[in-house]
Amino acid sequence: MLKRTILFLIFSVGSFAFAQNVDSIAVVKTKWQKQKIAPKTKLVSHHFNGKNLFMANQNISYVEVKPRGNAPLFAIGADVKVLKVTQIFGKENNAIAAINGTFFDIKNGGSVDFVKVGGAVINQNRLEKNNTRARHQRAAILINNGKLSIKKWDGSTNWEDSLTEKDVMNSGPLLIYNQKIEELDTTAFNRLRHPRSAIGIKADGTVILLTVDGRQENSAGMSLFELTKVMRWLGCTSAINLDGGGSTTLWVSSAPENGVVNYPSDNKKWDHEGTRKVANVILLKKKQ
Repeated sequence: MLKRTILFLIFSVGSFAFAQNVDSIAVVKTKWQKQKIAPKTKLVSHHFNGKNLFMANQNISYVEVKPRGNAPLFAIGADVKVLKVTQIFGKENNAIAAINGTFFDIKNGGSVDFVKVGGAVINQNRLEKNNTRARHQRAAILINNGKLSIKKWDGSTNWEDSLTEKDVMNSGPLLIYNQKIEELDTTAFNRLRHPRSAIGIKADGTVILLTVDGRQENSAGMSLFELTKVMRWLGCTSAINLDGGGSTTLWVSSAPENGVVNYPSDNKKWDHEGTRKVANVILLKKKQ
């Protein structure tokens, strides 16, 4: 009996490792579709439509920016109360691209996480009922002179007051930080598959704005554990989760029709029309 148990465990571990290897090869070796959309900037996408990524169909789109020379600059687009679809934020700010931002109040508008734009605080954190920070208030996207970085909450109550950057957006959970994979709990939010949005930074400073479509037969969506693996396989040394679900939207100004390049899920159709109104976005703007 003991021998059978040991053999079963060996087989299970081996099968798990094999599956991990197959998935990582699928991401790294696949022929991604690439299109230049600005200096040092390209739109990258691929539809894994043979149930060949995490044993499911997955549609991944991301904008990749190498921040040097005349590369575009990052900015935050936000409104105190008014909700707008991501493409409207992008057009109003004359942006090259935009991805939906952090979590917000669907009924009343405005972010539920700290947001600062141009040095002015737009929204404060809405803490949990036990007066603790939500999982999406324990890290931040910082933008300084158009350069984007990710920072981990230091545990202090007034952490945001110490952040000198003029543009700050809390979000999370943090997936990877300084090459270390962050520990995630197994709550439904992390464990179940949903459409996801994320930002990652590679060792050379390259930034990716990424969406994974979900809640569709054509794309299952990912758990945060799966999303973390994808971000790592794409070379990210730091990565942070954004608001996902029906909010997940990636917009590119030069793309056809409404500019939305992923397949937002709010209308339950496999098209580019199901965008949800959001409170804020991360923008990519032409360097002046």
